[in-house]
Amino acid sequence: MESLINKKSSEQFLKYREDGIKMTVSAQVKTCLASLKSAQASLEQFALNTQNQEAKDMFTTASQSTTQVIQDIQSRVQQLENEEPQYKGF
Repeated sequence: MESLINKKSSEQFLKYREDGIKMTVSAQVKTCLASLKSAQASLEQFALNTQNQEAKDMFTTASQSTTQVIQDIQSRVQQLENEEPQYKGF
């Protein structure tokens, strides 16, 4: 079971997972961003592969929505990296 530690590492809370790996908020947000990019790629692929126009439109719209979310999360990653430069690139 995951639990948050009340100690701060600068402005980043560390989160302990059952497997004992510590993840900063920055690492968690970057993992989320990678998952979103993967989901977007899948949506684009579904749009390309389907011949049903209604489904194609749905997948395209979902992919476009995901693009906006990705841009928002990327902005947050930039903020985190500016606040905590030691986490840049992780």
